[in-house]
Amino acid sequence: MKNPYTLVSSKTVYSNPPWMQVREDHVLNVKGEDQIFGVTTIYSGVSVLALDDQLNTYLVNEFHYALDAESLEAVSGGRHEHDESFLDCAKRELREETGIVAEHWVKLGVIQPLTTIFSCPQHLFLARKLQFTQSTPDETEDIALIKLPLADAVEKVFKSEIVHAPSAVLILKADAYLKKPWKTV
Repeated sequence: MKNPYTLVSSKTVYSNPPWMQVREDHVLNVKGEDQIFGVTTIYSGVSVLALDDQLNTYLVNEFHYALDAESLEAVSGGRHEHDESFLDCAKRELREETGIVAEHWVKLGVIQPLTTIFSCPQHLFLARKLQFTQSTPDETEDIALIKLPLADAVEKVFKSEIVHAPSAVLILKADAYLKKPWKTV
């Protein structure tokens, strides 16, 4: 679909490199009327679901400032360098936050968590054939590793006990993929 808006001007109103940027776009809509869009770009990241041979997930529980609460979720993070591949980013984040190294990786797609005002692509990965080493989280991260059967994680998604959107989608996609694998992207 062709963009129906004509961009008149765009200005950055907030920037916090390398994580995010907020801009205000002045546009003309399809009727030729002035309109303002606020667009938040959160740079691309990954979410990883580690799953062992007994179908246990390894999730993280971490306090998130914006929520003023703890959140149970898949390992997630952003690329440190824009030339880092998403798979390399997923491997790094999993190893740093949990100490888990995986031999087998399946990419389960990309999601955009909130398309009306955010551009925030999250690349989803399933990690299998796990080995456990020492985690090395950032010094500002206080992360608890939680081992949970996949069926329980799915239930927590449906009960809204896992509310991190990329994690919820990833858990449901992983569950579906294990039941009937499809050609991944």
